[in-house]
Amino acid sequence: MHHILSRISSAILALGLLVASAVPAFAFETNARAAWVYDLTTETLLLEKQADVPLPPASMSKLMTLNMLFEALRDGRVTLDTRFSVSTRAKEMGGSTMFLNETDRPTVEELIQGIIVLSGNDACVTVAEGLAGTEDNFARLMNERAREIGMLNSTFANASGWPNPGQRMSTEDLGILASRLIQEFPEYYGYFGQLEFPYDNRAPQNRYNRNPLLKLGIGADGLKTGHTNEAGYGLVGSAMQGNRRLVFVLAGLTSVAERAQEAERVVNWGFRQFSKKTVARAGQEFARADVWMGAETSVGLVAPEDLSVLLPAQNLQDAVATVVYSGPLEAPITQGDKVAELVINRGDMAEARLPLVADRSIARGGFGPRLRTSFNVLRDKILTPEAAPAPTNAPAQ
Repeated sequence: MHHILSRISSAILALGLLVASAVPAFAFETNARAAWVYDLTTETLLLEKQADVPLPPASMSKLMTLNMLFEALRDGRVTLDTRFSVSTRAKEMGGSTMFLNETDRPTVEELIQGIIVLSGNDACVTVAEGLAGTEDNFARLMNERAREIGMLNSTFANASGWPNPGQRMSTEDLGILASRLIQEFPEYYGYFGQLEFPYDNRAPQNRYNRNPLLKLGIGADGLKTGHTNEAGYGLVGSAMQGNRRLVFVLAGLTSVAERAQEAERVVNWGFRQFSKKTVARAGQEFARADVWMGAETSVGLVAPEDLSVLLPAQNLQDAVATVVYSGPLEAPITQGDKVAELVINRGDMAEARLPLVADRSIARGGFGPRLRTSFNVLRDKILTPEAAPAPTNAPAQ
């Protein structure tokens, strides 16, 4: 195993890159019971607080219902114009509602808006019954799908987030789910930023999106609030500023006002205390690796594309980068093969690991190169024999 350790201050400074010291100047204290903050653009975790603890998610769990509906749209099982019937059970749901009744036949698009903007519990039950026959069947499918997409600390008993001991989600799982909705379903993500939805003008007082960040001009464009007495006040949010997107989850706050304040503080902190920096340009060589049994004896380890990392914006020091690969590399090697990593120490943050690839193709050597390789190995063993064990009767030292 080769570990090539180098101080790359000059290269880093030329790119305008510095790395934070071990002093956590970027630390963030939140009043939330649990929290998770993630830079989706650079795939960097910025904050986790009790993030793997399953908690009552309230209406934030409606994001899983939407995921199931978006997957049905993608698979062609429904379209935005598909109409669902409304059961008496759906109509009688309390809490937030679209005020649906049994004579309605809302479209999938209307139900999406009813869930996102109005947080309609009746809309969730309508979707669950429309896709799976019963809400119990739908909850079973939600649980199966949650495991498949990596949500390991979530269980579902219903489609709406209605209080139930079997309805639990961690803030990390909510963040994983939000990130999935953003990346996998961009064609539907715009609904999360919709400010109002006056469905049939049935309840003018219940037409506005509850997300407190949407009107603040800070790049917020989703996703979902939640509240029950047991869960407290929570928010799954996302915001885009410049070329960066944050996804964050706050749970267990004490009031609407505290939720709004903490959410805005998280967005400001995430964008102002961290900066996305380019550490390598496409084709930039960081090291050379020995090649075993190849037509050439070494290959360049280069950046496959422009590589960027997220770094703290204050209290900066020179970075230490490590090129790590298992070597010598065995031929044949194809240009562009990932053969190494550039590991960047970011102080108190988790290290960043970026791919490095072979700068050229190297064929397996013919008889001559293989004979030379074998000769060199044999020569090295002769010239640097293993140390002989000490005699058993050697005097004590």
